[in-house]
Amino acid sequence: MEFKTSTDDHENDMGQMADINIVPLVDVMLVLLIIFMVTAPLSIGGINVTLPVSKARSSAVAENRVVLSISQKGEYFIEKAGIPGEVLETRLAEIYRTREKKEIYIRADKSVVYEKVVNAMSAARMAGVTKISMLTEAKIPARQ
Repeated sequence: MEFKTSTDDHENDMGQMADINIVPLVDVMLVLLIIFMVTAPLSIGGINVTLPVSKARSSAVAENRVVLSISQKGEYFIEKAGIPGEVLETRLAEIYRTREKKEIYIRADKSVVYEKVVNAMSAARMAGVTKISMLTEAKIPARQ
């Protein structure tokens, strides 16, 4: 049985093993980035609502976000938890009490009564929210 010592002539081989080829790592990271970019809009969730269509390009939704959904019946939901309209302001105040970023995304069904959207925006403002964004479906341009 023969053991090699550091004085052997194969000392140069250790230098080659120390180099890391980062090209495959970058490829994997780019693939993961693309996967997250495609799946992120699908994860904006809560309940199923039919969003109105807008010609304006939608902005990116922050990762640590609060999405308030308003169903066709006018019910309020934060993520998938139903919130009665009477306690919406206090529930939002609890959520934003410790948050640094005070922004909310509102997803309202296109057939919901406008008053419900205004009440949600008012409750958010009273809870200390400084930025309110409305989520819509992007209009796909017609091919010519």
